[in-house]
Amino acid sequence: MQLFRFDPAVMRTIEMYGSKQVGISPIIRVEGRVQIGCLHFAENSLVGFHPAVGKQLFLVVQGEGWVRAEGTEVIRLHAGEAAFWEDGEGHESGSDSGMTVIVIEGPDLNPAALMRSLGLEQA
Repeated sequence: MQLFRFDPAVMRTIEMYGSKQVGISPIIRVEGRVQIGCLHFAENSLVGFHPAVGKQLFLVVQGEGWVRAEGTEVIRLHAGEAAFWEDGEGHESGSDSGMTVIVIEGPDLNPAALMRSLGLEQA
C-alpha cells in the first residue's frame, strides 16, 4: 500500500483569472484521458471567470459555495451536489464559507448519461 496526501497543506495556490483564496492538490493525471484534483476554497474565495479546458465535473464534497456559467445567475451548491461544464464553456466558482471540491476533467466525461441510466434525478 502507498499513502498520499491531497489536503490543503500540499495544495498549489491558484492565481490565474483573478482567483483568490483557493488552491488545488493534484491527485492523478492520465495524459489525454483524465485529470483529477482537489480544490480547496477558503472563506471568501473565487476561481475567476475562464473557459473550461475540456469537459469538467465539479463535485462538492464538503462545505458549500456557488458556480456560474456564462450568461447564467449564480447557483448555490452544497456537499453532495455537482456542476458540469462542457469544453470551452465560460464559468467561475467560489465560496463565502469554504468548501472542498473534487474536480474531474477529461474529453469523454458524460455524467448525465450515467445518471439517466440509473434513473437518478439531476439537481
